[in-house]
Amino acid sequence: MMTFASRRSRVMVALAAALVLAGSAAEARVGRGSGSFGSRGARTYTAPPATRTAPEAAAPIQRSQIPNQGPNMTRPGTPAPNVAQPRRFGFGTGLMAGLFGAGLLGMLFGQGFFGGLGGLASILGLLLQIGLVVLVVSLAMKWFRNRRQQPAYAGAGQGYARSMGGSVPPTGGRPMSGGLGGLGGGLGGALGGALSGKSQQAQARPGVRDEIGIGEKDYAAFERGLVEMQDAYSREDVAKLWTLATPEMAGYIQEELNDNAARGVVNKLSNVRLNQGDLSEAWREGTTDYATVAMRFGITDVMVDRTTGRVVEGDPNKIEEATELWTFSRDQGGPWKISAIQQA
Repeated sequence: MMTFASRRSRVMVALAAALVLAGSAAEARVGRGSGSFGSRGARTYTAPPATRTAPEAAAPIQRSQIPNQGPNMTRPGTPAPNVAQPRRFGFGTGLMAGLFGAGLLGMLFGQGFFGGLGGLASILGLLLQIGLVVLVVSLAMKWFRNRRQQPAYAGAGQGYARSMGGSVPPTGGRPMSGGLGGLGGGLGGALGGALSGKSQQAQARPGVRDEIGIGEKDYAAFERGLVEMQDAYSREDVAKLWTLATPEMAGYIQEELNDNAARGVVNKLSNVRLNQGDLSEAWREGTTDYATVAMRFGITDVMVDRTTGRVVEGDPNKIEEATELWTFSRDQGGPWKISAIQQA
């Protein structure tokens, strides 16, 4: 008995250690330790439109300085937050209140409790008819609601990718290896290459949620932000982080670096290269512009011991692929800064 208990204890300890290692590995790479975080202005808690690069719904923002007024993530099959829910029949309200009142009236007039409705059979028959009517109405409402939603999702998944050059893989880019290379391709090539020589007005297409006219220079800035952020994070260059991101985002990312330092490890990132990207949406709020971009990129992600340099997590010879939605913001036409990261 003691041998069995001891064996089971060893198994539980091994499972716990595996979960701890899995959790720490999942927190590697800039932003992963905080999940989905940052601010997207008034759309912080609204899901970005789907794209070809990120066809699935993005993870909702979990940490933000924008107050969450309630769940308003619009997803297929999820009712809108302010939609009134159908009233439920209950004793004392609605249908049962009417039946009970009719029974009391029947008793007052000497016809018995069920006399007001012609007996128990009449009540059961009435309930059956009303149930059938409610079922038919609910099915009809669900059918009409699905018919209204289908065109919107079809447009969201296709229109944005077409407007941004078809989300083709980049050409001519060089992978980053401890530096800031790879800026010739990536997002600028994937999204802006097809737009070369065209004005921003000519780029706009019907159905695309680009309210500010994103151009080739903007795409190059987005790619540059992706690469430079990973590089600064790997070098733990806090000063550089604060120039690349909003104060809110820089604070969150600095917290991750502090956690790594407390654990005695450094998250080394290299070989960052954008494989595909497209615009999800771009809009303006007052003097601030926002642009959310879906990006699928390759990256070598390892955790090394701060003292010895020994790799404790990850494979230095493996390039992994990640898909995330990054939101950039700029004030009064200034430089784009990273304001939110969402996992896809």
